[in-house]
Amino acid sequence: MLRAFTQLFLGLVLCGFAVAAMVRANLGLGPWDVFHQGVAQKSGLSLGMVFTLTSFVVLTLWVPLRQKPGIGTVANMILVGIATDVGLWILPPVDEMLTRYALLLLGIVGTGIGAAAYLATGLGPGARDGLMTGLNSKYGWPLHRVRTGIELVMLGLGWLCGGKVGVGTVAFAVLVGPVLHWSLPLWKHQAPSPVRAPN
Repeated sequence: MLRAFTQLFLGLVLCGFAVAAMVRANLGLGPWDVFHQGVAQKSGLSLGMVFTLTSFVVLTLWVPLRQKPGIGTVANMILVGIATDVGLWILPPVDEMLTRYALLLLGIVGTGIGAAAYLATGLGPGARDGLMTGLNSKYGWPLHRVRTGIELVMLGLGWLCGGKVGVGTVAFAVLVGPVLHWSLPLWKHQAPSPVRAPN
């Protein structure tokens, strides 16, 4: 169990630092983070704080879907936000284009590996993943369509709020899924009850 909690912690911290790397790349963020960034700019809150507050709001949507949060769900809401803000404090803004693309790649790979690490523990999905799987379970809608629909809505809202949309947004959408699926088996042998990665 200690190994599972360690894996959970490392995976979530990696996800937070991956978001910070993509922010510093300034080439576009994943759909949810476009929304988080847009709200952060409008509200004056830190990006990590917006992530955490959004997670709590999304978690309330689990109630009618009869989804049950786990330890990993709560840890996700808190640790990713903290790690994002710490990462932004550590990583300085960069101008050199090659460095920006390197940070973008690190952010995408880090997100995929980090998500695989915490999902494989079986300790509970993040609030956003649980919303998608809950809608799939309750209404029978295909998971990939639910995910795409939600992320398009959040992307649009984030863009309207001033969140960064760019080549990194497209790269994230195309690459993070394959990275997650590739890396998930590397973590599964450590988990007491692994879960299947979302499609």
